[in-house]
Amino acid sequence: MKTDAFQKTFKELKRFGLLLLSDPRVPSITRLVAGQPIRGSWWGHARGHDIFRVVSRIADHPDVAVTKLVSGKVTFVHRKLWPALLAIATARDAWQMNGLSRKARNLLQIVDRKREIRADQLPKSPKTSRSPWRQAVRELEERLLVYAEEFHSETGAHAKRLESWQHWAKRIGLALVRLTLENARKDFEKIIHKLNSEYNTNARLPWKEM
Repeated sequence: MKTDAFQKTFKELKRFGLLLLSDPRVPSITRLVAGQPIRGSWWGHARGHDIFRVVSRIADHPDVAVTKLVSGKVTFVHRKLWPALLAIATARDAWQMNGLSRKARNLLQIVDRKREIRADQLPKSPKTSRSPWRQAVRELEERLLVYAEEFHSETGAHAKRLESWQHWAKRIGLALVRLTLENARKDFEKIIHKLNSEYNTNARLPWKEM
């Protein structure tokens, strides 16, 4: 891996305020590391191992949060946008709550009550080997109702840790900033408008899809 791949990517993350994991048109980590757009899975790309190393370092960086923010895709958000992200995520706005499935509502109540849980330790169904909570977890992630972090469990399998946003903010030492929901949204909307204009694409924010 070129020694400057991480520095170059992180510099762009700070400049934009956010980066997607992968996208053929919007600035993304895979595109920056590979030097070209990647369509489909990046694992089979010639620089797949380099991409993985950069993604891992950025995901673990103390100034980076990882959410499904832009176009429903994995998005890396720099610390400077965390107050805006927190204001939006904790609003429990209509786009977050309307149409939420019963299972997802139940899971949200569990996360709110316990503040932090592991998705692989939720009650299992005797009828299937697949997690009955998988879709509920996806719903909460896409609506920014929880902070979800992937990790390797004791068995080596991938698992997700779900946190309430208040617990996440306290854990990372993020001071509560009095930022209105309107101003928080504008912070992200300006970035997406600029990206869409510069790269002739159609990146979307979840509250704009209602």
